[in-house]
Amino acid sequence: MSQKKFFLVLLVISSVSLLLHHGGHFSWTLKAFLGCPPLRPHPSSGLKPKHTSIAFLKTHKTASSTVQNILFRFAERNNLTVALPIQACDHQFCYPHPFSSRFVHPHTVPPRIITSHMRFNRSELRRVLPSDTVYVTILREPAAMFESLFSYFNQYCLSFKRVPNGSLEAFLDAPWSYYRPDEKDSMYAHNTLTFDLGGEKDHLPTDTAYVQGFIREVEQVFSLVMIAEHFDESLVLLRHLLSWDLEDVLYVKLNMRTPGSRRSLGTTLPSRIRAWNSLDAQLYDHFNASLWQRLAELGPGCVGHEVRLLRRAQDRLVRDCFGGRLPQLRPAAQIRNKELRPWQPSAQVDIVGYDLPPNVSLPGIISQDVCLKLIMPEVQYSHRLLRAQSVRYRRNYPMRSPPPLRPALARRRLPAGSFRVLSPTLTQRTTGAHNRASRIGRLSRRQLS
Repeated sequence: MSQKKFFLVLLVISSVSLLLHHGGHFSWTLKAFLGCPPLRPHPSSGLKPKHTSIAFLKTHKTASSTVQNILFRFAERNNLTVALPIQACDHQFCYPHPFSSRFVHPHTVPPRIITSHMRFNRSELRRVLPSDTVYVTILREPAAMFESLFSYFNQYCLSFKRVPNGSLEAFLDAPWSYYRPDEKDSMYAHNTLTFDLGGEKDHLPTDTAYVQGFIREVEQVFSLVMIAEHFDESLVLLRHLLSWDLEDVLYVKLNMRTPGSRRSLGTTLPSRIRAWNSLDAQLYDHFNASLWQRLAELGPGCVGHEVRLLRRAQDRLVRDCFGGRLPQLRPAAQIRNKELRPWQPSAQVDIVGYDLPPNVSLPGIISQDVCLKLIMPEVQYSHRLLRAQSVRYRRNYPMRSPPPLRPALARRRLPAGSFRVLSPTLTQRTTGAHNRASRIGRLSRRQLS
């Protein structure tokens, strides 16, 4: 090798070693070397500010509780108001009713973030949220998701409860023998993703015009559709979309079942589940392909590097919070700290949480409160946020009415024959429940997911 080539090789090796040694302060240069577009690797980078107006549609059994926890913690760190439900709605926005601005607690307006369960209704959300709001949601492979729904809601969804011996195979053998489209909680038994997004869960899946119109409108509204099976890669795209720091997307997994509560689907059940939930399957397949297209545009080297950065940062966070490893996962009944005890749908399903004794002194440089919220279940965290925001509201608006909501925006005209699948027109047609406020108070905790 010539002296010139040897010198160039030595220079490259030395430069990379220096960048790795200095870590975050020079990570922007390393990202450029790997083909990553500029981001916010360091708070003083001078790049565009973080985006803080986010609507996350929390879908069922899709790792959405983990995303919600990320958003709750981001809101608190940045002193942002989170829209939370009124007491009659519990911790959800009166799901399965289509979302209404009336469901938002007056002490949590005007909000910058909304992330609790709802049935999507964009026109009502636009009355509550700023005009620059970015819409995000998450989907999960329909077979795995349906197995989770069938297990989780087996004692509440009558379509599942009436199946002999709680057999998933029996349900799939003759689903219309057990499923009632207009029955309470029927949305858990058929095309749940489609329903959550405001679509018609029982629409004929062979109506390609409807399916394509539905997918097209979801694409127009949502800037990012995350995929649960590729969670870390989805967080890379979320971080780029919102121009967030790495610490803003750190997480631990929440709302999981014990291995004994899960069942193997084998080789035949997945295709049967996808056939029954064909609308969801078409939706998922489209946005799974779209996710990988966006990741390819970002570059595999960049994505792989950022995923490694994310996982190393999470390891450091766990080490700083809990001394090197997460607290032990236990069923809710065995968790001594009530603040960390997840809600249980029934005695037949064990949802695990993190067992941390009360008043424990946590190691590391991060505050105990921050570490506890990292592993706090949805219901407890929602209640804590509401208490904190109510205190702030009373301090800022003493003896005053809540700030007014934005006026309803004029509806966009659509071409003849097209679908307003994410509008209240569609959701009211399928539930007929939008204005039946007297039924709201009868909603209960069993709808938690």
